[in-house]
This record gives sequence, structure tokens and C-alpha cells, in this order.
Amino acid sequence: MTKTTTANMIVRDRHHRGVTQISWLDSRHSFSFGNYYDPEHMGFRSLRVINDDKVAPGGGFATHGHKDMEIFTYVLSGAIEHKDSLGTGSVIRPGEAQIMSAGTGIMHSEFNHSQTEPVHFLQIWILPERKGLTPRYEQKAFPLNEREGKLRLIAAKDGRDGAVKIYQDVDLYTSILGQGDVVEFDVSANRYGWVQVAQGTVNVNGIELYGGDGLEIRGAEHLEISSQDRGEILLFDLG
Repeated sequence: MTKTTTANMIVRDRHHRGVTQISWLDSRHSFSFGNYYDPEHMGFRSLRVINDDKVAPGGGFATHGHKDMEIFTYVLSGAIEHKDSLGTGSVIRPGEAQIMSAGTGIMHSEFNHSQTEPVHFLQIWILPERKGLTPRYEQKAFPLNEREGKLRLIAAKDGRDGAVKIYQDVDLYTSILGQGDVVEFDVSANRYGWVQVAQGTVNVNGIELYGGDGLEIRGAEHLEISSQDRGEILLFDLG
């Protein structure tokens, strides 16, 4: 179910996402994924998957394959341990942006790095600009002071400003908003936007949003994003 809020903006309500629950995984799907299928929510522009995952201590996704997809991981709490067929072995923690271009094919696994604490993260799939790319991996850390009370670019096609590179016409920003913080962003007339509330509460142009909510923006819109408590967002500027 969706709720139209303005001519240009539609809320993707957190309560109406798809659900996957097994012994070690509690996952919510903003778009169709796995056994969850909704023809009204197959993605938005090049955004194909936004999964809000909580993995129990020691749990994780065993080695599996991907192809022709840009896979982005953003950790909210805890840590994810990643291994892949490129020889990459890494741990992803809050404040880090990790992207894996699956391209012609890649095998990888993802496990909770801790045996005692859960991990909470967003996994985002973006359709690449073309098929058959060479697989690659990139991970960068972004200090808290670059994300608090301001928008920080963390992924972009041109990799500018220290962002990780993504093979698609997408700029991805993040921000952590405290009480009274306000950030502004202009979605151009020939662009599209998506605000994903990672956690906490935020207000976008008078629309109250909570952790798990998404906001689809079609067409020109000046965004004023604030929080009366504390909220963390991802903001996608999409071609």
C-alpha cells in the first residue's frame, strides 16, 4: 500500500513492506524480493532492492552468486563480515560505504561479525548502466562529523568528493540529524529522488517519517529534511 502526500511525493509505508523471517534473519523489503512479490513495488528508477536486515549473532548468508547488479551495504549497528571470489575479506561497520559490482559474476558471503551481538544493515541493489562489467569491490569510511547535521555524498558514478564509485547515474547521500538539524536538497526537474529513513524519525517538507519508511520524489522538489529527535537517512538522487 502507498499513500500519496503531494503531487510529487509518495510515502512507502514501513508497515506495508514485504517480510522474511527465519531463525537468524528478520528482513523487510521495500521492493519485491525473494518470496515477496508486489507488482506495484518492483523498484524505482534504477533502485531495485532496499532490504532492511537484522541478523542474529553468528548468522549470515552463505556463499552465493550475483550478476549484473550494483550491491551496496550500509551498516546501522554491529558489523558485517564479507568475503568474495575476488579475494576480498573485510568487516563493514557503521559509517562505512561498501559497494560490490557483480558484473559478469561474483560469489560472496556475508555474516554477522559478532557471536554475541546482532547486526542491523541496509542492503541496496541498483541496476548497473550496462551488463557485463568487470566485478569490483570498494569500501570507504566516512567520519561522523561529515555526516552529522549535513548531507554527505557516499556513492556516485564519478566517485567525486571521496565517494565510492557506482556504475549508474545515482548520487547517494547520508545524514544523521539531531534535534533541530535541517538539511536541504533540490531534486531537479529531470531527476528523481528517494529518501529512505534508516532509523529514527525525520520530517520531509512537513511529512513525518519513521525508521523503515521511504519517500519517492518525482519531479522538481526542494526538500527540507529535519528531525525533532534523531534520525538517519539515505537520500538517492536518481537519473
